[in-house]
Amino acid sequence: MFVSKLSDSIRQLKQKGFRVVGCFPLYPTVELLHSLGVIPIVLWDLKDQVRSLEESDCHIQGFACSVARRLAGFVLSDEGALLDGILMYNACDTLRNMPEIIQLGLEEKGRDLPLFRIHVPMAPRDQTGSDDYFAAGIRELVRGIESAFDVRFSPERFLESVKLYNAMRSLAVELEALAAAGRVSYGLFSRVIRDGYFLPVEEQILALEEAVRQASSVKARDDDGRGIIVTGILPPPEAVCAALEHAGLRVVGNDVASQARSYGRPAAETGDPVACYSDFYRNHMPCTTLLYTSDGRVRAIHDLIRERNARGLVFIGEKFCDCEYLEMPFIGKTLSALDVPDLQLEIAADDADNVESLRTRIEAFAELL
Repeated sequence: MFVSKLSDSIRQLKQKGFRVVGCFPLYPTVELLHSLGVIPIVLWDLKDQVRSLEESDCHIQGFACSVARRLAGFVLSDEGALLDGILMYNACDTLRNMPEIIQLGLEEKGRDLPLFRIHVPMAPRDQTGSDDYFAAGIRELVRGIESAFDVRFSPERFLESVKLYNAMRSLAVELEALAAAGRVSYGLFSRVIRDGYFLPVEEQILALEEAVRQASSVKARDDDGRGIIVTGILPPPEAVCAALEHAGLRVVGNDVASQARSYGRPAAETGDPVACYSDFYRNHMPCTTLLYTSDGRVRAIHDLIRERNARGLVFIGEKFCDCEYLEMPFIGKTLSALDVPDLQLEIAADDADNVESLRTRIEAFAELL
């Protein structure tokens, strides 16, 4: 495996004496890990970090999404051996079974890695009465991390970590607004957000502050009537971002899981992790990986389109992601009723950055607007 930004970042953190825990899916308890002196790295959108799927192909079917395949490929690789632990929670059917797959793969390699898990109830809690169950899971997670790394939880440090991550989320919202105004390209915005997942939150904040500073000095573009919303479980690859912008389309907002759905709502600022994460997961922005929130997706997308005065929606489909694909036909139907066209693009695991097969469709969609 080639040396990537991800493995470089982990190696540098290890050299500084930090312990690093790989986290997935997208919305892990990063504040808790940070408050305990452990650096959380969110293992998501690894297309540029994991080029070969040979390792994961030994454990995961070829018709699974590339998110799961690249995730397994990294954790089971020599680069993944740099990690000091893994934290997982349940999301879609594929990722729900990843802990057992990862654990078996590590055993085959003779590697012993602490594995922390929580279960997020995927039904509305007011229907299932699962608050006590979830609270017990968070407390058990705290005890597990304390035991594995010989550290002790502090409510004061936890609150400090929550505030740091909320500051990072606020800067991401600010940078998104600058991208919507045409003061920074959506491609650059996406790169800053993605690379931040592989950095400590303090470095994420510095990178976002610099990006905001540079973008703020650029003059805003006039509204040309070609504003679009981008949605999907993953953002468009950089080549697709370039194709969208070359066609004259401007991303004025996003509903991408690894972008706005991740930073769009701050965590409750409290020193109690049970209260913080009960609120965090219960009131999270609607996302197909949190099934109990999915009923709010249509309204959230419609509200975003109206708020940003967008003319269309582009769906970036991750091949074999059933959650997103089951939902998009209905969302597209509701958009038709609003006279808002949508374009659905599919990205497969083995797709290169060459987007010539998509460019014609993107340009036709731009002409439609």
